[in-house]
Amino acid sequence: MPMNKPHLEFQPVDMSTGWHTPAGYPSGIKQKILASDLDETRKMGSRSRLLRFDPGVYTTVPFVHDHWEEVYLMSGDLIVGNDAAGKGGEAFHAPTYACRPPGAVHGPFKSDTGCMLFEMHYYDESKK
Repeated sequence: MPMNKPHLEFQPVDMSTGWHTPAGYPSGIKQKILASDLDETRKMGSRSRLLRFDPGVYTTVPFVHDHWEEVYLMSGDLIVGNDAAGKGGEAFHAPTYACRPPGAVHGPFKSDTGCMLFEMHYYDESKK
């Protein structure tokens, strides 16, 4: 059964509402889903979202998922590879881009000044 994200023409994005902390993330990281039909159980679909880090917030363990991920750092700084106490890692500043295949281990992440990311997550359904 094919899934479909909604057809959305240009429209204002309300940056003050619709944010929530994804499961497993610290409270200072929030996402705003722009469009999604991602189904991680059936391993199909895609999602576009904004992800916002408050200043000083960090994750403590690396991430790995079974879908593609493209990330564009729109503003601020993102430190990649910090330890569980938020120390160390390599700093990147906007504009910066990453493209990760399924199974790629990445992170943990931290932002000293806060940042905004645009992310796309999707399954390669041609491999089914």
